[in-house]
Amino acid sequence: MKEIEVKEAGKRIDIYLNELLDLSRTTIQKMCETGHIKVNNNTIKSSYKVKLGDIIIVEMMPVEPLSAKPQKMDLDIVYEDDDIIVVNKANGVVVHPAVGNPSNTLVNGLIYHSNQLSDINGEFRPGIVHRIDAYTTGLLVIAKNNQAHENLAKQLEMKKTHRKYVALVWGVINEDTGTIDAPIGRDQNNRKKMTVTDINAKEAITHFKILERYDKATLIECQLETGRTHQIRVHMNYIKHPIINDPVYGNYPIINDFGQCLHAQELGFIHPKTKKYMEFSTPLPKGMLEIINMFKNS
Repeated sequence: MKEIEVKEAGKRIDIYLNELLDLSRTTIQKMCETGHIKVNNNTIKSSYKVKLGDIIIVEMMPVEPLSAKPQKMDLDIVYEDDDIIVVNKANGVVVHPAVGNPSNTLVNGLIYHSNQLSDINGEFRPGIVHRIDAYTTGLLVIAKNNQAHENLAKQLEMKKTHRKYVALVWGVINEDTGTIDAPIGRDQNNRKKMTVTDINAKEAITHFKILERYDKATLIECQLETGRTHQIRVHMNYIKHPIINDPVYGNYPIINDFGQCLHAQELGFIHPKTKKYMEFSTPLPKGMLEIINMFKNS
């Protein structure tokens, strides 16, 4: 059991504790639902905003054995054949199981859907060639066999894939286009965050183009040349235009529970067997459109 006195008011409790503890937001939300997290001895929702002086009691849940079990889920499958699956991941869905989050992941749904997935990445990440964050929506390609997996992973490594995102960011960007070329590594002050740094960093390049400007926000299109953890989120925060609703990067209010306004809209690659180029696109999710309209009509 851990007792925490709140020193910084105004944040949602799942965000506040995520920054303090080695727990994911999804795990914290489950702990709130099950009463393992209380404030001033009262059960609360994960959307509760902490107040100065609040006493948070965190009672750790028993650790469940980590396993990737089949689980029926409503997957949005854009394309499928004998070698690949292209899926449109929903908001809030974690890609693969991890400690504290053993179920309700994309992998659980994929195992239920298909008994043919590559095993190169091990038992808990079958088929997973690349990932996007839990609260980022959009397209992922899944490998159904090891040959497809190796081919797709090589394309990613050689920067031969096409990945285009749409993001809504705070503030008005004056330039019509731009390139952010800034290396990304682990934040030395917060190991859960990434940052632009020269310490143990890797090359990271993001190209962006303005789609629409509003009074307090800008809708942009981002194309990845590299694929670092949280790359777009870190890069946009670096140029002082963090993604709207991002609970980790930037210091702006969270509008609602949707998650960061970042959508993997386009994905293109060479099919590992046919060798033909394929490209897929998916529309912006309803929750993101609602936030865009708030800024558009304000």
